[in-house]
Parts: sequence; C-alpha cells; structure tokens
Amino acid sequence: MRTVLVVANETLGGAGLLATVKEKAAASEDGLRVVVCVPRTNPRQGNIIYDEAVFDAAQVRIDLARKILREEGIDAIGEVGDPDPYTATMDAIAEHHPDEVVISTYPAASSGWLRRDLIERISEATPIPVEHVVVDLDQEGVPFGTTLAVANRTLASPTFLEALKARASELERHVFIFVVPQEGGHGIAARQARARLTQVIDRARAAGLICAGMIADPDPYNAVMNAVQFFRVDDIVISTLPATRSGWLRADLIERVRRATNKPVEHVEATDAAEAAA
Repeated sequence: MRTVLVVANETLGGAGLLATVKEKAAASEDGLRVVVCVPRTNPRQGNIIYDEAVFDAAQVRIDLARKILREEGIDAIGEVGDPDPYTATMDAIAEHHPDEVVISTYPAASSGWLRRDLIERISEATPIPVEHVVVDLDQEGVPFGTTLAVANRTLASPTFLEALKARASELERHVFIFVVPQEGGHGIAARQARARLTQVIDRARAAGLICAGMIADPDPYNAVMNAVQFFRVDDIVISTLPATRSGWLRADLIERVRRATNKPVEHVEATDAAEAAA
C-alpha cells in the first residue's frame, strides 16, 4: 500500500485537493493510505493565545478531512504539526515514511507558504516526490457547506441539536464545527468544556451529523471570530441561556457576530430550566 502525505491548512477542504487525492487512490493498485498533516496556526483575535484552542482548530480540519476521505473509500489518518510548515512536513516524513508528498497552498498571490519557498525547500530536503496543488477556494469552493455551532452551558440542549439537524436536512452535504468557549480559560474550565464537547459530538454523530469540534477562547466573540478565521464558514448557530440569564446576550453577542462576519446567524435559546442547566 502506498502512503501519501498531504500537508495543508486552510485549503484542506478544497475540491481540487480532494480530486487529486481521489485520482491517486484510483491509480494505486495496492491501495492508498493518506496521512494528513495540518500545521498549527495562531489566531488573530484576542490578547491571549490558548494552546488547546490552536491545537483543536488544526485537529478539526484533520477530523473532517478523514471523514470526507473515508466516505470516498480512502484510508486516512492525521496529525497536528509544528506551526512552521517546513518543520511539520519534515517531522511527518520522518514519522510516516511516505512514498509521495502533496502540499496544498493558496495561489501565489495569497500564499504565505509560497512566499517562504516551502515547496522548493521540501523538494531539496527529501528524495521523495513532492507535488504542489494550488487551491483557490474563492473560485472552486469546497464540496460541502459548513456551520459553526457555538455554545457552552447550553451545548447539551435538545433545542440546539434539533436546530442543527434541521439545518443538515436542508443541504445534501453539510458539516458542523462545534465551538465551545472555555470559561476561565484554564484548568477545570477547560476540562469541563472538553467534556461537554465530547458528549455533544457523540450525540450529533449518533443523529447522523458530520461534525468535529474545538474548545476556544473564553470570550465567545473572540472564539467565533477566530473560528471564522480558521474555517470557511457558511453560517453560524449560537445557543444561549434564556435572555434573563445569558451573559452572552447582555454582551450583544448575536448582533456583534452578525455585523463582524456578514454571515447568517441563528440564535437558539434554551427553552426551559432542564435545558438551561444541561
């Protein structure tokens, strides 16, 4: 079985990259194993960088890429790489011993990786064939829609899950990225957010949703804006406590996100005490 290392970040969901991997799988008589490597990227929003949030953002890309590839019958694994794409690539080569490397970037005019001569540097550092795939998301788009699903204490709300299921039923292929601000930012708050996230992903997948998730900046506005930076998002669903109890609503989160992102934003409010306590 041949192994192909795919190195990408924001372009990982591009239709052109998916088509390239599918072509390689079809041409491989003995089967193809894909290793997806996503270098970590620091967010632009907020004064503090939360390492778990940065790692999670890259892991979300890997989880969704594996899901899409496996739907195409392609075996895939993945790993979060060093923030430096050269180091991330060379580390993955040393770990997985691929037969070929595919590096995906934006077009030259907008690619920081190309400005750093990444393709040439990797080609000079390894005898393994290196293929460069240019992905212009503005022109080709992605083969699925993406919704950000933002919540914390109402993450387990049945109303929230029903809203997401209704959104999925409207489109043929849709993915959901759960974003859970970690109240307080460290320690027990981060662990609580992680536990909530794990539970809701299990429930969403059991309901047939294609999803992944990340814990994020404690400030919900920063959390959303960083997620919009990391992912190509079509719309946003935000779940809150009832208006009388919601700090997010008192901070005018819904309208601030609408104005800043120019994305459709749906507000889902926990409708009873049991949901609000979940």
